[in-house]
Amino acid sequence: MAERFAHRGYEVVDRVVVAPEHFHDPNIPFDFPDPRDFDALVVMGAPWGAWDDETIGNWLLPEMQWLRRADESDVPVLGICFGGQLLARAHGGSVARSPRPQIGWTPIWTQEPDLVGPGPWFQWHFDRWQLPPGAREIARDSLASQAFALRRNLAVQFHPELTAAGLQGWFNNGGRSQVEADGQDPDILYQHTLAEGEAAALRAQSLVDAFIDRIADAPGSRTLASHS
Repeated sequence: MAERFAHRGYEVVDRVVVAPEHFHDPNIPFDFPDPRDFDALVVMGAPWGAWDDETIGNWLLPEMQWLRRADESDVPVLGICFGGQLLARAHGGSVARSPRPQIGWTPIWTQEPDLVGPGPWFQWHFDRWQLPPGAREIARDSLASQAFALRRNLAVQFHPELTAAGLQGWFNNGGRSQVEADGQDPDILYQHTLAEGEAAALRAQSLVDAFIDRIADAPGSRTLASHS
């Protein structure tokens, strides 16, 4: 996705909120930059819950304030999975545990396929959002809301950025056991992800293009802040 933003004229600035050495002690402070210094923001996923103030509140609560400030400043935001949940919560919705996890390649029902396509998209989440007031739900499936737009904010529940290499990294960080606990075969899921690679990349590029053209729409030289 970063490559597609760069292709569309954005300079990508990547910031990691919780560095690997703090993975087991993630409640650290983080100094968020002024959102007005960027033409767009992309807020990525995280292994923690967007509702878990006790575990990550030292940066979770400031990040929601940061997203509200971006909204007030008319800075477009794309929220992915945890990032989408943060957008929901920051703007008056809520986030809570889902009845069951959603892991793997999943088609979704979309009412605006030119903005968010039907997939299949890769899912890996244990929580789901309730829409914030005024949001326009774009897509969902039978378990969870999958995308919404609110002013210049676009939230998606799935992971358009996921590659086979990224999935292997998640497996190495404890994800393999989560897939097995969900009754799935991690090796088959990995092979499926390899097979989806080219088509998934095209879907991710189309999502970036739609976000830029229909949500961000900022001409000229642009800067993108990506937070993960």
